[in-house]
Amino acid sequence: MTTLSAVDLTDPEDREQQADVTRRLLYFLNAPIVEYCRLRGVLPAPGAVRIAIRAGDDENARDFLYEIPNDAVTPYYVPGLLRTVLTGPQLHSSSDVDEVKGMALIRLRPQEITPDPEPEQGRALTAVRALSGPGDDENPFLIGFLMHGDGLLRLYLQRTDRPGIVGADIRITEMPATALIASLPSLVEEDQYRQPSPDDPHCDLLVDLTNW
Repeated sequence: MTTLSAVDLTDPEDREQQADVTRRLLYFLNAPIVEYCRLRGVLPAPGAVRIAIRAGDDENARDFLYEIPNDAVTPYYVPGLLRTVLTGPQLHSSSDVDEVKGMALIRLRPQEITPDPEPEQGRALTAVRALSGPGDDENPFLIGFLMHGDGLLRLYLQRTDRPGIVGADIRITEMPATALIASLPSLVEEDQYRQPSPDDPHCDLLVDLTNW
């Protein structure tokens, strides 16, 4: 059984990784990661993040702690990594299995695991989260969204230079679309992407970025 002293995350990159994984997994407090597997917590460890999962129904549930090295995978792929591990048989060597706080600790080797693709809802959540920061309450940029069509997400954006709401269509078949999200404030002002919005009463004009 492993005994750890208090973890001191002195490395800024470790702290950033830990915080990013924590934010990304908050969604799963209300929804199972996969059927019969629910998030119990996100814990810091030296050079790694540990994800606490309760697997099984109430009568036969077991708690697991999956350790993922910080330098092995970006936070975006952690949910997919967990889905793969939780939905299929996995073999672990004895050196990768331990016990911590009454939970079975399993040290994962991400380089040997193919992350399960992010579902559409998860990709939409990534885009929406990237555009809605806690400091934007007084002057928000993102004020609504709608998943529609096949892998399409319409973002309702408040322009900062003049009145009016822009509906921006993006594809979420592949995420993270980091460059697109970062460029949205300038892209919605470019005439080449704009078009009227006769069929959507929730915005004044549309910006088609589906092929950007």
